[in-house]
Amino acid sequence: MSSEVRQAVIMVGGKGTRLLPLTLTRPKPAMPVLDKPFLKYLIESMADAGIEEIFLACGYKSDVLAHAIGDGSDMGVRIIYSDEDTPLGTGGAIKRLEDRLDPVFLAANGDTLTSVDIAAQIREHFESGAAVTDSLSEVDDPSQAGVVRIDGDGRILEFQDKPKREEACSNLVNSGVYVVDKKVLEYIPKDTFYDFSKDLFPLLIEKGERLQGHMAKGVWVDIGRPHDLIRMNLVMADRLYRGHDWSDSAEDSVLDGTVYLGDGTVVRSSKVSESVISKGCDVRSSYLSGTFVMGACRIDGARVENSILGEGCVLKKGCLVVDSVLKDGTVVDENRKIENLVG
Repeated sequence: MSSEVRQAVIMVGGKGTRLLPLTLTRPKPAMPVLDKPFLKYLIESMADAGIEEIFLACGYKSDVLAHAIGDGSDMGVRIIYSDEDTPLGTGGAIKRLEDRLDPVFLAANGDTLTSVDIAAQIREHFESGAAVTDSLSEVDDPSQAGVVRIDGDGRILEFQDKPKREEACSNLVNSGVYVVDKKVLEYIPKDTFYDFSKDLFPLLIEKGERLQGHMAKGVWVDIGRPHDLIRMNLVMADRLYRGHDWSDSAEDSVLDGTVYLGDGTVVRSSKVSESVISKGCDVRSSYLSGTFVMGACRIDGARVENSILGEGCVLKKGCLVVDSVLKDGTVVDENRKIENLVG
């Protein structure tokens, strides 16, 4: 069998996220990270590994996603959108594409960022003879993900779905990129809601199929929670813009730690610490810390900490926003205090 893999399926799924006020206008994979839809980073890493054709299995707002992502030509791939009339889960979404897939293909969750070396994972898949090779990341708290236990050769022996921290069999979690032999799709029922990892993986282990774990070094972030979206932007800013000189965009201002300023953004007489400010923003006489600001926001004389501001927000003099997520177009009047608000 050829060791080349040319096709991929990215499982976008539904809107389930605590970022609901923002995803009313865009699904998670279209959320911006450094002024680029998050999903494009994953697609670009697939293209670098030789993937040529990608199916986006969409369960929510595929039209919005198509507008944000396009046909893939700018990234050197061909993107095909596969819509679901009813939710089928990650496994069911792939099952619908069974007749269009090569004998071995790549699959990935569309709401996580991982620094896995996809080409190396593909090589390990063929070398091990596995039915599925799953990317794994080591974490401090495995209770929010699928946890696996492996043997000395990397074979997955056990899979747990979001166990209690004290009951987890290891600190290795499924980081959401898979190399898949098409034969395993025979285990997935047609037209049925079915989860690729939670339902299929334990069954494959039970049937004696080999599941291989490939260690992904570096970052793994799921953008399902506000603080993770902030973290993802900061991780990418540190990776791509460490040491960048922002003096052309920042006037009489202090920039501390990891900072990103988008095209056309101007920061005047302000302090910005560990924050990402997207394109077209105007920040004056303000303090921002641990914050992600989407495009075209206006912040004048405000203080913002550990928060997300949707596109086009306006924060007026004296206002305070802490530990909050503001939807697109929110206007915060002078001297108003907002804490622990999502909406």
